[in-house]
Amino acid sequence: MLNENGIDSSVDLSEMERLSNLNVPDAAQQNVWAPKQELNINPLPAANDSDLRFTLDFFQSPSQLPATEIAVKPTISVLGLGYVGAVSAACFCDRGHSVIGVDPDVVRVDTLNRGESPIVEEGLAELLGQARQIGRLEAICDTHSAVIESDITLVCVGTPTGPTGECDLKYLRMASEQIGGALGLKQDYHLVAFRSTVPPKTTREVLIPILEATSGKRCGKDFGVCFNPEFLRESTAISDFYEPPKTVIGAVDQRSAAALAQLYKGLPGELIETSIEAAEFVKYIDNTWHGLKVGFGNEVGRLCKMVGVDSHQVMDIFVKDTKLNLSPYYLRPGFAFGGSCLPKDTRGIMHLAAANAVSTPLIDSIIHSNDKHIEHTLALIAEHRVKRIGIVGLTFKAHTDDLRESPLLELARQLHDQGHVVSYFDPNASSADLLRMGMDKHTSHSGCTNIDQLVGSVDLLVVGHNTDYGREAAQAAKRFMPVIDLVGLGNSFKYAKNCEGVCW
Repeated sequence: MLNENGIDSSVDLSEMERLSNLNVPDAAQQNVWAPKQELNINPLPAANDSDLRFTLDFFQSPSQLPATEIAVKPTISVLGLGYVGAVSAACFCDRGHSVIGVDPDVVRVDTLNRGESPIVEEGLAELLGQARQIGRLEAICDTHSAVIESDITLVCVGTPTGPTGECDLKYLRMASEQIGGALGLKQDYHLVAFRSTVPPKTTREVLIPILEATSGKRCGKDFGVCFNPEFLRESTAISDFYEPPKTVIGAVDQRSAAALAQLYKGLPGELIETSIEAAEFVKYIDNTWHGLKVGFGNEVGRLCKMVGVDSHQVMDIFVKDTKLNLSPYYLRPGFAFGGSCLPKDTRGIMHLAAANAVSTPLIDSIIHSNDKHIEHTLALIAEHRVKRIGIVGLTFKAHTDDLRESPLLELARQLHDQGHVVSYFDPNASSADLLRMGMDKHTSHSGCTNIDQLVGSVDLLVVGHNTDYGREAAQAAKRFMPVIDLVGLGNSFKYAKNCEGVCW
């Protein structure tokens, strides 16, 4: 969960770190989140392309799994009663579930058991009070008992930032050990859903191996695992729970996905089933994007103030464009930007800021980032150690004849300067314009007249236009030479043996 400063605060870590100083009777028997003996854990194999292509065909058949199914209205255990856990517990109680909340902090547990909220969050105290009054909610310090007595466990413990910026997984490791110990004693199928923000591959390579090692059971056969990121904001968390723009479920198999999806049945917004890795990463991307927007808006605001323009008026106009400005447009990974507008105007605002002594580090980084993307593409090509390079498309984008500041033209120039023989095909790029821009100095000839001529004269193909001729060239080339896809030609190319995407 994000606080007002954009910081993930899914649980009060200071409370958990005081655990060792609490005088809690029989703490070991209560299975609080404390380190156990060192585990001999072998991580699961790293996710490959097949793992990351989330289709139900890859899931284990339910006939291979234990017969006992999760109840229609399952009992839920929630580990970690901070901002995310307390809100999740209250809202699932409100939706008719019995919930067992778990936290090592006895003060927090006692607070919930009195029907009071341990945190300040609008509407939370009322929901917790109602849940206690009708007997749907209890809070304990015993993870072991909570898992044994529930069908689904939601893990909402904190993942703070370490001293060098890494994600600290110590609380997740502890919680996973406790869950695994309880799973080893259960006969029924149990689902574990992680909600704590983690880097991609954490669930598959760290948490599932802990669960398997401590339970002696197999994930996907004896128990299920999902990653279910939360998108709750402090101060509006209750409304965010009930009005989500999306619900994301990454699962090890379809049985796990289906069991967790039932918890969210009837809520608005799209329910998205995907790979565990994608579900983990999307939370990072969401929060980074939000931070990027705040930073961009503030840099614009500083510059507007300095030049005497009303920043709120400017941004009010800006956000009215939901076709390009606030939309999926331009957000799909691909090649560098170019053309007559984006590079020129970005440099223009950089100059304006410098002339007015306004610091705009985010805006200043845009051109540099774009140049680095071209360098990244050059590095991909260099890995293949070939001499003759073919490029499909030279204009800055398809269906235009504009070569101004084309990143494809710049790619061709740099390849030539590195000693490659560069050929190209672009039906919209005129020889006169290319000659005027000095392109004759950077290619082996003025260009190929058709796809067959291009493919027949090169050792590697770069596809820079997502057009019929781009797909035709890739289709012809992929059987016998490497193809670098800059535009996202589709799944038939994405997973082809000789095809590699610039960002996929």
